[in-house]
Amino acid sequence: MLGWELPPHNSGGLGVACYHMSKALAYAGATIDFVLPYDAEHPGTEYMKIHAATQLDPLHRYGLMGAYDSQYLTEHELEKADAEALHDMRGVQKRYVKYVERMVKKATVRPDAIHAHDWLTMEAGMKAKELTGAPLIVHVHATEFDRSGDKAGNPIVHEIEYQGLMMADRILAVSAITKNIIIYKYGIPADKIEVVHNAIDINDLGNYEYDMRTYRYLEAMKREGYMVVSTVTRFTVQKGLTHLMRGAARACEKYDRLFFLFAGDGEQRDELVALAAELGISDKVFFTGFVRGKQWRDAYNVADVFVMSSVSEPFGLTALEAAHHDSALIISRQSGVGEVLSHILRYDFWDTDRLADQLVAIATSPALAATLKANIKNEYARLQWSDVAQKCIAIYQRLKPGAIL
Repeated sequence: MLGWELPPHNSGGLGVACYHMSKALAYAGATIDFVLPYDAEHPGTEYMKIHAATQLDPLHRYGLMGAYDSQYLTEHELEKADAEALHDMRGVQKRYVKYVERMVKKATVRPDAIHAHDWLTMEAGMKAKELTGAPLIVHVHATEFDRSGDKAGNPIVHEIEYQGLMMADRILAVSAITKNIIIYKYGIPADKIEVVHNAIDINDLGNYEYDMRTYRYLEAMKREGYMVVSTVTRFTVQKGLTHLMRGAARACEKYDRLFFLFAGDGEQRDELVALAAELGISDKVFFTGFVRGKQWRDAYNVADVFVMSSVSEPFGLTALEAAHHDSALIISRQSGVGEVLSHILRYDFWDTDRLADQLVAIATSPALAATLKANIKNEYARLQWSDVAQKCIAIYQRLKPGAIL
């Protein structure tokens, strides 16, 4: 298993998905060697062996090369990269590839399958396939087209993704939206791609007592009849947050008793703060900064409504997490999680008027809010990581040399 992050050292949903998928695979009988580009403790991962390709610490890695950052990648040829230059994304990738190469050359590590997650590990996956002959499964959680939003993206990353997708024996896409991007943007045959939606581990979330002291002001205003709308995400162009902010302003024009909680951080933070001021809703918008653990749970719990405003969201695990914390959901039509949920409100990410109308509708109709919350609970809980693991194992077995397809 080739991945770029795992909790608690993750900067987004990729690490969360890898963690739960690996756990479910291990419980189903798989023996997993998981390779990471950094060295750190990962509590609760005793079910697999974790390998550190470098001695980098996670904070160092996040400052330079998070799992979602590609804009600073400038060196195309991996061979030209300096494996000693660990301040550089390409340097770390080269070191990662060399580590995987040494692993698979050892007699003690001969994989039955190579499962690579997203572009950062595709080159290592291709090298492992070349050296072992084991089938390569490329798992696409997001493409460069998703990450860049309405921009062109990094052509170097596009090329890496194309090569990885072409060399893969099987491609797993987290949604039909992602599958279509792979087909139409990269020209990959549809029958090579299988849609495997993400899931949620309710037991892992466990019992949690919401600390009402975290958001005392918001809780006081809720008692006065105000509604809290939240989003928990990275502040990047992919997430459509400027559109969400404009939709928030339109909603406040129609109904004043609204507050908005933007939980997260990213390169758009200052832009969003300035936009809230420009739109005259600075007193309605709260920015938490990056949240994890208790603060992360509290950001969900204080909300009445959760909005996923993404321009292009392959799946969107945060929507399932918000549903678990008793929020009504408003999801952009460009988000893959909408393929597995019915009791949600949908809108196109650019349609700020429709978003505003939906926010006001929920705020002014307690019956609508209650119905959305109750019905979504009956949907999200049926999405099990054990089902994802069984699909993966079936794919591994079909791809074994000599298997009857």
